[in-house]
Amino acid sequence: MVVNKNSLEFAKELDDNDSLKAYRDRFYIPQFQGRDVVYFTGNSLGLQPKSTLSYIQKELEDWAKFGVEGHFDAAKPWFAYHEFLSEKVAKIVGAKCSEVVVTHSLTTNLHLLLVSFYRPTKTRYKILCEKKAFPSDQYALESQVKFHGFDPKDAIIEVAPRNGEHLINDADVLEAIKKNGNKLALIMIGGVNYYSGQLFDMETITKVGHEVDALVGFDLAHAAGNVKLDLHKWQVDFAAWCSYKYLNSSPGGVAGLFVHQNHENKPELPRFAGWWGHDKETRFLMEPGFKPMKGAEGWQLSNAPVLGMAAHLAALDIFDEVGMDALIEKRIKLTNYLEELIQDISLRHSATCQLEIITPKETERRGAQLSILVHGKGKFVFDKLVAQGVIADWREPNVIRIAPTPLYNSFEDIYHFANFLDKALGSN
Repeated sequence: MVVNKNSLEFAKELDDNDSLKAYRDRFYIPQFQGRDVVYFTGNSLGLQPKSTLSYIQKELEDWAKFGVEGHFDAAKPWFAYHEFLSEKVAKIVGAKCSEVVVTHSLTTNLHLLLVSFYRPTKTRYKILCEKKAFPSDQYALESQVKFHGFDPKDAIIEVAPRNGEHLINDADVLEAIKKNGNKLALIMIGGVNYYSGQLFDMETITKVGHEVDALVGFDLAHAAGNVKLDLHKWQVDFAAWCSYKYLNSSPGGVAGLFVHQNHENKPELPRFAGWWGHDKETRFLMEPGFKPMKGAEGWQLSNAPVLGMAAHLAALDIFDEVGMDALIEKRIKLTNYLEELIQDISLRHSATCQLEIITPKETERRGAQLSILVHGKGKFVFDKLVAQGVIADWREPNVIRIAPTPLYNSFEDIYHFANFLDKALGSN
């Protein structure tokens, strides 16, 4: 008997056998005409855990009760609030607790890290990154290069896809590193490309980068909470990520940074210092002379933004409960099923509109996101999806990004998306 995978019954059967299905009920799902939307934008903003309110409310209550004394008397003292997050974050990115800290915002953290790890000389000053990096990364690198007196057109090396291709060839990245090795000060790449959904081989990039004496860092905005990371083992020098995408921790919420243990005993590293990065044993003596804390905590500037961290902690507790291995296992099943249905629909509508998934087919080279290049109807298809209650993401000139995430998306979501896509392609 041939199983019709593009059927509600098949999708519900997959959901019945999903060990993580109960977690959907722990998130608020936006509504559309009396039903759940098909929410496929966890790669832009994750959904709110229902527990977030109580986590924030607790800190508001302690603020009302203790005032400034909440820094020491709150149930989770604000003085050390970031410490409640470190172990949970370390598990997600594959790090030691001392190598991570939650603080500031993503691009702020990137700039602080670049101050320390982009140390150009007259002969070794170039930065290698991927073509079509996220704009904030592009702007950060450009401004850092200018700050040191170099021309971005000369100092920044972008590795692009080959002609006629959408993805960056791994071999081309490694070749560019070797070719420019004696001029490279830094390699800084997005672990998962925001546009294509391509997952880079961070372990090999780091290894080859170190072979030419370059430092290596990654923007993990689209990787943290999405793909398997092992930053400590891979010997990555530094990394930064936001918390509001796959980590479901409030719009514009606090961000994380990683500094490898290899650099934790280097107080001589240049950095933009702040009070909260100073040795906490003597912090309140308020004496002159910055003495950085050991590890990633030494890159903090100001005291913890507790309400934002409380929202982050609510989500991290769920991640800690589930574990990345279980999330990745379901993520692979979701994206594989989604890919099958898209391909089936594309074949049936090939006369009028071609759908091309530009994200790598191999599951080890992608995360939750599939980027669909729409040939023929472009924005029309996206607008039709939105009109049917699909929350997805459009990127010029003709790409629809969709990212079913394992904590709250179901196989039934994927069936409904495919059904709406079929209708959109059949519309005039």
